[in-house]
Amino acid sequence: MKASELQGKDQAALTKELNDLLKAQFGLRMQIATQQLNNTSQLKKVRRDIARVKTVMNQKDAK
Repeated sequence: MKASELQGKDQAALTKELNDLLKAQFGLRMQIATQQLNNTSQLKKVRRDIARVKTVMNQKDAK
């Protein structure tokens, strides 16, 4: 997900996206704990997407 895609969304859509990503991160953490996750780089991607969403949300709040 690119930051330019996120900047076109409104605050409600960003909040929904953030909640979805947090749920995905929780699921991936549980898979790691139970040793079911083969591709651990997925966790890194989700974590960075969460940071992107939060950054765009903060930028919109500052304006």
